[in-house]
Amino acid sequence: MTEGFQPRRRGGAVATFSGFEADLLRSLASQLIELLRDEAAVPTTEVDPFEALLDFSGPTNEPDDPVLARLFPSAYRDDEEAAGEFRRYTETQLRSGKAATAGALIDTLEEAGLPPQLDEDGLTIDVELDPGQAIAWMKTITDMRLALATRLGIEEGDEELWEQLPDEDPRTQVHDIYDWLAYLQETLVRSMGG
Repeated sequence: MTEGFQPRRRGGAVATFSGFEADLLRSLASQLIELLRDEAAVPTTEVDPFEALLDFSGPTNEPDDPVLARLFPSAYRDDEEAAGEFRRYTETQLRSGKAATAGALIDTLEEAGLPPQLDEDGLTIDVELDPGQAIAWMKTITDMRLALATRLGIEEGDEELWEQLPDEDPRTQVHDIYDWLAYLQETLVRSMGG
């Protein structure tokens, strides 16, 4: 397992990942992008950027998928009409921003040497993040952790439940990934002086 992120002399952070770890991060980020772009809230045709700025035809209802509902909670819980209007003006752009940030994580891994198809053992990937890239990684790791927590049903204070799951339970492996992401996030924040 990676030692997590360390501070970089010129600012930012650096980490060395095994090929498997880097590929896992790429896979999680790719799944997040697919989820963000998979519902009706995302326009399916290319739109002129200026027109997109003026287009307020986004969704007005909370997403059906529980992960998306957690990533895009209602701004006004007590006022359904105001929540719908707020969502209509913001959600499409927020989704695009989250997808772009996850895409930046993938780009960073591939620029650091992660091949399109991982097929060699012993590969290590050295990732160097400038401060802007580090913030993008923090955001995407947060989104990935929220997605996993939602899918697993993780709640505050239920650590004992997860510790008692047998190794054969498939949720155990996913929870281990959730914990690993928490570790990466913590070391990244610490590396940035947070």
